[in-house]
Amino acid sequence: MRIAIQGEPGSFSHEAALKARPQATILSCTLSAEVFAVVNEGAADAAMIPIENSLAGSVLEHYDLLLAHDVAVESEWLLRIRHNLIGVPGARMERIRQAWSHPVALAQCRRFFVEHPQIEAAPFYDTAGSVKQLMELREPGVAAIASAEAAAWYGAEILLPGIEDNAENYTRFFLIRRRERLEAEARPDKVSLAFKVENRPGSLVEALQVFAGMGTNITRLESRPVPGRPWEYVFYADYQLGEARTADLALEMLAKHCSMVRELGRYRAAAGV
Repeated sequence: MRIAIQGEPGSFSHEAALKARPQATILSCTLSAEVFAVVNEGAADAAMIPIENSLAGSVLEHYDLLLAHDVAVESEWLLRIRHNLIGVPGARMERIRQAWSHPVALAQCRRFFVEHPQIEAAPFYDTAGSVKQLMELREPGVAAIASAEAAAWYGAEILLPGIEDNAENYTRFFLIRRRERLEAEARPDKVSLAFKVENRPGSLVEALQVFAGMGTNITRLESRPVPGRPWEYVFYADYQLGEARTADLALEMLAKHCSMVRELGRYRAAAGV
């Protein structure tokens, strides 16, 4: 299987993709839009995308892209995020004056920078990409913050492991495919969908009462603005699924209260980390 990811080899998306499909060929893309494009065009069989981090929240761009493309969620994966200070081989901690990484990773290591005021946090486009750049430049006074897999992939050295502020740091990933190539889960227990309600009092409550009436538990609800339509919103919801006919009934009933309803995927909730 060819799985597209956003970011360089050794990134957390790369790690999640290999967790799902250990023998997969990984296709690295610079932008998230490119990830979805290669799946749409058939250059990749699937994509592994981060959708939510337990500390930083949702990856909002990916919600928009899910709705804009003819793809669906095949499975869900959880990954424990461990950040490490990484240097070139032979680098010494006392000489490090700057650390590169993705802004989200830097924000999750604030305590480290407070404890090491001599080290400047420098934003970079990708965690693994910062290690790649570090090894190309061979700067002994510069470090990167990324995964242990990134350090191993590029031949770098971990100077200080586990520098994240909070150990309860997990990212939820979706493995997505084109809808016609989706391998349907035999026993799905979770559904993701998007819906849009009319801009009038009570319309959202009416939609949510569909789930309450079926005794269905909504585990996540997110709103996003509709591009080009000021003050109109699309709602993204995840809910627990008891049996398949519940999902069909939910779509049917939501259609009575919503101007748009689209199921994004039926899948098994991630079992663990």
